[in-house]
Amino acid sequence: MLAVVEQLARLLVLAAVAASAVIALTHHAVRRQWLQPFGAWPRLVRRVGDPVLVPLERRILRAGGNPQDAGLWLVGLAVVGGLVLLTLVGWVADVLYSLGAMARLGPSAWLRQGVHLLFNVLTFALLVRVIASWFGGSPYAKWLRPAYVLTDWLLDPLRRILPPFGPLDLSPIVAYFMLVLARSALLSLL
Repeated sequence: MLAVVEQLARLLVLAAVAASAVIALTHHAVRRQWLQPFGAWPRLVRRVGDPVLVPLERRILRAGGNPQDAGLWLVGLAVVGGLVLLTLVGWVADVLYSLGAMARLGPSAWLRQGVHLLFNVLTFALLVRVIASWFGGSPYAKWLRPAYVLTDWLLDPLRRILPPFGPLDLSPIVAYFMLVLARSALLSLL
């Protein structure tokens, strides 16, 4: 059953990327005058694609970009969104498979899985925090606050010990390696 869901997600992502590529290529062909703007194909593509493309053009224009690039942005969003969707579906499938396997095992397997989950959440929060810092994410933003709460206890002492080297802050890298070592040590004890 889960394999069918994964295949459907792949087909959905493929269809979304293909549709966005057709929309982008058609808009590009009309702009380059390879296609007549009022031909049957460009009108069909505009009628189907404009509900998605027009809000994207407005957002690009508000951000100071060129709205003619909306087709490329649409393809990029379809690819990135598809990768995120496939990753989430794969993650849910893996969790369900491991829970099914753990149903037959004892409490030590549940404890090991809990340790894995804890360290995965901490590593993900650390990654979110690092990537958000590249784009100027505020620690007070609602969506970013959980990542800061989960990692402050680890990064703050490291920052006191390890000073920044110019614009580089090596404390997240050290924290990541500390998490990896702590995970291995804890799992070897279980």
